[in-house]
Amino acid sequence: MIMNYNVIDKIDVFDIIRHIKDPEFPKTLEELKVVNEDWITVIDNDDTNHRDSGNDDNNNNINNKGYCFIKILFQPTVPHCHLAPTIALCIREKIKEYLPKRSKIEIYIKPGTHQTEDEINKQINDKERIIAALENPEIFQLVKKCIKEEDY
Repeated sequence: MIMNYNVIDKIDVFDIIRHIKDPEFPKTLEELKVVNEDWITVIDNDDTNHRDSGNDDNNNNINNKGYCFIKILFQPTVPHCHLAPTIALCIREKIKEYLPKRSKIEIYIKPGTHQTEDEINKQINDKERIIAALENPEIFQLVKKCIKEEDY
């Protein structure tokens, strides 16, 4: 079954993640300035303008038709935030749950905003670590609680 979706852009992605609740504070990631629309990059390979641009990556784009590549930077509330990996999990899971197309998601801590950003960046983009974290019932429930949609 082939489904046609509109082209996804950074506004769509931001609208998905902006209302995620912080695991520690009673505010959203947008309210705490953890996420920002300008820190999101999206390449949607259903975008005919991008696909037909004539650049050297054109063959690669054809092979990935239908995929949406998303890169998100986020800024933890403090440079020693111990919940940064959990915030990244929340972002990843909310996008996976609400985005209507297959995506490759890369999430990184905004450079210079966390004491151990290199270690955490590796951890939050490692498929095996993501799966292992979500198999932990406490982490899984926390993520589900944070991404649950509320009436705004």
